[in-house]
Parts: sequence; structure tokens; C-alpha cells
Amino acid sequence: MRPLPRILLNTATLEAWPAWLLDARSNRDARSLARARWVLRRKRDGRYLAASLPEGWFGLDPHWTRESGLDTALDAVEAPLPHAGARAPAALPLHALRERLDALGLDADDYAARTALTLVAEPRWLAHAGFDRYRRPLWLHPGAARAWDRLRAAAQRDGVMLEAISGYRSHDYQLGIFERKRARGLTVAEILTVNAAPGFSEHHDGRALDIGTPGEPPAEESFEATDAFAWLRANAGAHGFRMSYPRDNPHGIIYEPWHWYWMHDGQHDR
Repeated sequence: MRPLPRILLNTATLEAWPAWLLDARSNRDARSLARARWVLRRKRDGRYLAASLPEGWFGLDPHWTRESGLDTALDAVEAPLPHAGARAPAALPLHALRERLDALGLDADDYAARTALTLVAEPRWLAHAGFDRYRRPLWLHPGAARAWDRLRAAAQRDGVMLEAISGYRSHDYQLGIFERKRARGLTVAEILTVNAAPGFSEHHDGRALDIGTPGEPPAEESFEATDAFAWLRANAGAHGFRMSYPRDNPHGIIYEPWHWYWMHDGQHDR
């Protein structure tokens, strides 16, 4: 029996998820997922589209064969799979993102100049790095996944418990935030005061982690008073992580003591 896949295959519009990680949304889905290896999932809304069964693809959505980008996603599933221990997944192109930013009335170059942030491409695949605090699958760049495992183990040896709050987030996830807030009547300018523009989040390439500790609310400034934060300040750099948004950072982003970004660890991931 082939081992269960432990990577997420990523395309511009669709993802191929290992079926064993997904919860069924109906009895019909449960029967299919129990026998499936992969499930195609639409990035925009998380809808399951089709499951890869031993006898072929089975539609979970009646219109799945008309889905934009379907051929690209099927080709990714049928191609030789990267190993989760591989180092550097290739990046997806950014042209579609620029078109959607234009639709929001956002000029990517102007925003980048004002914030000193850069467009961040999504990787073509990500490694499964366990689960976050909420038991959701945690997807990271493979190097970041290995570094996170080492970081958490080192902290535990020192009596400190670290939890992942979130990892990879797609461009579509960030665009969805904007679309939902605009539907509530907010302007793009108002949304930008609390949310980074789609495509400019460090979470997009799977290298960023929001980190917490048991008993502490997620993504709150109070995290800086915990033993976990003190440990990270002293030790995260040795594992290739840096805090991206300290107080008075040049990007105009609020202080985020919970947000840490993995850079290359010279000892392990050159």
C-alpha cells in the first residue's frame, strides 16, 4: 500500500489535498473520502470538487469538470510527486494576482512603495507540518516545516510549549477577507488599515508562523509577557526565525510579537 501523501499540491485556483486530512461534509462525501487519495478543493471558498478514487475521479460538485484551472490541477496530481523532504518548491506566477488587485483598485507597485512590502508568490506545493492549535492541518514551506519541528522540540526541552496558530495562507484567502468586508460596506482604504493587501502577506509563501502558547489568546500583544515569547526572543534566531513586525517597524504594521518568519538556517537548509 502506498504511503499517505503528506504534501499539498497548489495551483493558481485549486489545491489538491490529501484526502485523509479532510472532514466529510455529508454522508456521500464521507464514503468517497474514505476511499480517496486526493481531493480537489477550490481555493476561493474551500469547496470540495472531486475525489481521486482507485477507479478514477468522482465528482463531489456537479459542475466540477467546468472548473477554471482544472487541467493544471489534474496534471499536478498525475505528475511525479515531490518528496516532503525536498528543499525549495517553485513559485506560482503572480500575474493573476495583479489582475485581481487591479479589480480592487489597488496598484501593487504603489502599495509596495508606500509600505516597503513586496509581493509574495505562493509555492507550488507545501509540506504537512502537523496541526495548529485548532487541529487544522498546518502547511509550510518544507524548510520552514523542518525548522518549526526543531524549534518546538528545543523549546519543549527547556520546558516551554509552543503552538502554531496559523501558517500558510493563500492569496485567495486574503482576497476573501477583502471581499467579505467590502460586502459589509467597508472601503478598500478602510480594510487596509487592519489587513495587508492580498499578495503582500508573509504567510503566502509558507515561511511565516503565528505562534502561541497554551492558555494565551491567539495573536494578542499580551503574548510578549509569556515565557514562550522570552524563549523565542533568545532562541528563535538560531533556528532561522525572525520576528517580522516589532514595534515601530517600517511597514506600518501593528506590533505582532506572535508573528515569526523562517529564513534559511545555514546549518540545515542551505
